[in-house]
Amino acid sequence: MISTLRDSLFSKRPDSPLYHYTSLPGLMGIIESRHLRASELRYMNDSTELVYALNLLDTAITARSRSGSSAAEFLSSFSQWLHSQINQGPMLFSASFRANGNLLSQWRGYSNHGKGVSLGFNHEAIQSLAVGQDFYLGQCLYDSKKQHDLAYDIVDCLISMYEEGEDVNAIFQSIEADLMIICALLKHQSFAEEQEWRLISPTFTSTASAPIAFREGKAMLVPYYLFDLELDGLIKLDHVFVGPTPNAALSVNALMHYLTNKNARPEKGISDSEIPYRPR
Repeated sequence: MISTLRDSLFSKRPDSPLYHYTSLPGLMGIIESRHLRASELRYMNDSTELVYALNLLDTAITARSRSGSSAAEFLSSFSQWLHSQINQGPMLFSASFRANGNLLSQWRGYSNHGKGVSLGFNHEAIQSLAVGQDFYLGQCLYDSKKQHDLAYDIVDCLISMYEEGEDVNAIFQSIEADLMIICALLKHQSFAEEQEWRLISPTFTSTASAPIAFREGKAMLVPYYLFDLELDGLIKLDHVFVGPTPNAALSVNALMHYLTNKNARPEKGISDSEIPYRPR
């Protein structure tokens, strides 16, 4: 049922480095802790994505209800349950990568004052680490038609479960984790340039059974999961870009020495982005 749709969505595998854009303090935090912070989805910069996925499902629910479905009352309950899960559901953590490690739009967000890098991780290593930590690795879906088709498939699956006599609350409980994991990959088509891949955690109802920590956000505490980056004692980097900066050659040289010292030397070296630096 829903798990089959989830597995299909996550069936594609990356075949090139997966780049993670970050600041210099972020870089040092990642390399020295040997972990990547996977943020709780509701607290990310793109927190409206859950609302975007919710709207897709609401559209499918409305269409099926108007078609004269005998499950109209059940679909109304499903919609109410979805809206409650936006704030009250279990925790789900995500970390983002890009297929392109040298995007101007990303440098604008991560290289303020000329202090940005994108770490190109070995894609096979990330896939292996994901499996070892029960994470999913998937490519975000931007195609609006495919998103709508997926939303209709989800609603039709639930209608089938209801018509087979399953308890309503049991249905919601059984699909909750898979549904959240699916929704984490749905992004508006205006972001397609990013070519984003995401690590998606299993769901958690408490902090007791996972390496979950908290940091200070702009207005509240933000929970995050410490995703272990070490494989065979190494952080396996393929390639690294240094973002727009006034001293590119010096930045590349310093970064190479730093990564070598920390046993995280990129196999294919470090490149200057070659995008002109414009101080703000």
